[in-house]
Amino acid sequence: MNDMSSHPVSPPEMSSAEALHPKERRSRRFAWIGMAASILLFGASLVVLWHIASDIDINELKSAFTAASLRQIGLAVLFTAISYGLLTCYDAIALRQLKLQIPYRTTALASFTSYAVSFTLGFPLLTAGTVRYWIYSPKGVKPGRVASLTVIAGVTFWLGMALVLAWSLISKADEMASLVYTHIWMNQLVGLGAAVFVAAYMIWVSLKRRSVKIQGWKLELPGFRLSLAQILIGAADVCAGAGVLFVLLPGGHGLNFETFVAVYIFAVMLGVASHAPGGLGVFEATILLALSSYPREPVLGALLLYRLCYYLVPFVIALALLGGYEIRNRIRAARLSFKPDDDEVAAGAELGGR
Repeated sequence: MNDMSSHPVSPPEMSSAEALHPKERRSRRFAWIGMAASILLFGASLVVLWHIASDIDINELKSAFTAASLRQIGLAVLFTAISYGLLTCYDAIALRQLKLQIPYRTTALASFTSYAVSFTLGFPLLTAGTVRYWIYSPKGVKPGRVASLTVIAGVTFWLGMALVLAWSLISKADEMASLVYTHIWMNQLVGLGAAVFVAAYMIWVSLKRRSVKIQGWKLELPGFRLSLAQILIGAADVCAGAGVLFVLLPGGHGLNFETFVAVYIFAVMLGVASHAPGGLGVFEATILLALSSYPREPVLGALLLYRLCYYLVPFVIALALLGGYEIRNRIRAARLSFKPDDDEVAAGAELGGR
């Protein structure tokens, strides 16, 4: 009879799913739920957009697209430039919070190109973070700092959007209700909730230094003064971005800017939630549904021009700037590799003297 005690039995191998910590399993489950919700939202928006677009006359759409005046296009370009200029302040605030001394020309290049690329390709934490690291790493900025910078810039955007949403929903709750068929009290409640969120955040960061942990690394949040600057700059940027589409809308719509900016913010939020590149399809479907009482062809023509002005043109410029930046770095590196050092110069001078 074999002695079983002399041959210890090894425990059964655990599958990778069983080996996961319960918190990790929950986070993976929520990640799958979030992905499924994003795909569902994107698919539903495409169905709505296709249903709306199927009733559109192509000839009327062409005429609406070409009917924009030079004044409208000029204002759209101006507001686009203002918006992207304010976006460079996002990075400037984050760099100040992280106590990093980076020249503004480098900050402007990294900010503009990262946003222009991420707006078009989507997945901002990945695309914007990659572009920023490409530009900031030669200045000695480590990957963790780049990730922190990207998160702080994102907080600036959401704080500014919450402030503008609170202002527009509270001040124009009645007009918003007639536009999207909601109750006035519901709009005021959402606006009040956004205002309370901004106020609570400001009080929270004012009491003491606050930090959050993201994927194991610690991020210290800006204090009261920098947070106030974040809110104001973010709000101005959101208004400028909304202004691009607002000035491209056909004349005679009768919408005031305060009401329109609330519709714009909801469209942006749904676009972000869908994870579609630039909110493509989701953003347009939301705007078209909210402005369903207006002629569809002119509104869709304005949306196409908006995509051209705010997304496509900056994206092309950003690619050109990134290409020029890489070429310049390659040329500079080649010059340094062929430049003789001081010892070689001294040796050559000594041989020449002999």
